[in-house]
Amino acid sequence: MSGMLDDIQTRLTAAAEAVGEHQVTTQRCRELRERVDSAQRKLDMVTEAHATEAADVAKLESLSLTRIWVALRGSRDDALARERAEEQAAAYRVAEAKERLRVLADELAAARARLSSLRTAEADYAAVLAEKEQHLAATGDARAGRLLELAERRGSLTAEIKELREAMAAAGRAADSLDHVALLLGKADDWSGYDTFLGGGAFSSAMKHERMDEAAAAATIADHHIAVLRTELADVRDLNLTLPELELEGFTRFADVWFDNIFTDLAVRDRIKKALANVGVSIERVAGLRRTLDKRLAAATAALDGTERERRTVLAG
Repeated sequence: MSGMLDDIQTRLTAAAEAVGEHQVTTQRCRELRERVDSAQRKLDMVTEAHATEAADVAKLESLSLTRIWVALRGSRDDALARERAEEQAAAYRVAEAKERLRVLADELAAARARLSSLRTAEADYAAVLAEKEQHLAATGDARAGRLLELAERRGSLTAEIKELREAMAAAGRAADSLDHVALLLGKADDWSGYDTFLGGGAFSSAMKHERMDEAAAAATIADHHIAVLRTELADVRDLNLTLPELELEGFTRFADVWFDNIFTDLAVRDRIKKALANVGVSIERVAGLRRTLDKRLAAATAALDGTERERRTVLAG
């Protein structure tokens, strides 16, 4: 009879964990759906902006009153270069928005697939619970009530530990990527200071822009890791923590190239400083979050160990 009870309790624990995962995954699907909708709206917005920039370039490249007007003023080449630069920047934002939407859509599809595989979780749990009740009622075991409580608690704690570990792994990836962004921005800041206050030159300007481009690319990766972390945090119950959006303002690279002067150099340096400050806030927030998650994981693990010890004591009695 003891072997049968152990088997029922094992299945009950697994069923309770599946129910918890079903609840978490349901909430994740809702949140991802909202984020997909938001990303789609952003894509629509930047696509429209890109169309406007492309139209401006077309006006200057074709025979038009706009082209005649700027040509008469002797500024057509500069105006066309500026419009092309703005059109390319707008095209980059469209590509970035498309990629973000794709990633979110993939996450939503994966969450929905997992939710589908858990569709019988509630029914499975109810069935095992009924089987346990029937078995304990048939044997008249006085331990019945407490064993049932312990089985449910084990399932709940196991699910919580899994959620916490997934969140901690995501936080680690976010922290590493943020540190990389900060490193690249620091290098860009060094070159910007040299370019601004020590005369600089073509080489220092090129190095500054190369570091800025690398920082922008790294920031895109870090932003994705923060988005994943935000999703994982939503799975952790009773954890009301938020993360800032990682946004690096445009570095005015085109203006810096076309109109290189002390005022533009100072403006670029100011934006790098602001980007460094923004990344610093994110680094501190993620570090605090990791400490909180570590404490929660330690507490949940200790609680699970205590539950298992009590279960064994009850069964041995």
